[in-house]
Amino acid sequence: MPGGYEWLIIIAVLLLLFGAKKLPEMARSVGQSARVFKGEMKGLKDDDARSETPKAAPQELPGAAPAPQQQGDPAPQAQTPQAQPQDRGTGSTT
Repeated sequence: MPGGYEWLIIIAVLLLLFGAKKLPEMARSVGQSARVFKGEMKGLKDDDARSETPKAAPQELPGAAPAPQQQGDPAPQAQTPQAQPQDRGTGSTT
């Protein structure tokens, strides 16, 4: 960490670079940015905490019949008619 004299040198360099009028504006914008960042980080932690809590399983109503379960059979599919091969050979039938 910088000591007392180092802070004075840093402040003097900042004053020379940016001027006395810009420093308060810059400090204000840095403070606002830090506040927004802190709020977003808190929101992310809250979201993580909510997603880690297990959701309760839905309770069945008393007297309600259980939902019918489907068997492993898939739904029947429409069959497309296939063309019958025609005998174009000798003309004889069996």
